[in-house]
Amino acid sequence: MRNIETITTDEVQKRIEAGEKLELVDVREHDEVEAGMIPGAKHIPMGEIPERLNEFDKEKEYIFVCRSSARSGNVCYYLSDQGFKVKNMVGGMLDWKGETTRP
Repeated sequence: MRNIETITTDEVQKRIEAGEKLELVDVREHDEVEAGMIPGAKHIPMGEIPERLNEFDKEKEYIFVCRSSARSGNVCYYLSDQGFKVKNMVGGMLDWKGETTRP
């Protein structure tokens, strides 16, 4: 199995604080994001990814987020196979120490 690039929660937070515009996609379920998501993240539940491929741009790099990083890892493998640039945020929202917003 090939490796998917990863990024830590601290790296994501530093890049946001530095003013970078990141393409963050939260793949948790609706009830999970109610607890809060990273500001600026787009919410697309994992099960909806295949039918929403048209919302992704192959020129951009996307960082995928879930609760622990297992589901976002699966999404990364799937989208990588489709030719997209992806990174998995390891540790997921369980490790996220930055601010959150409610959808």
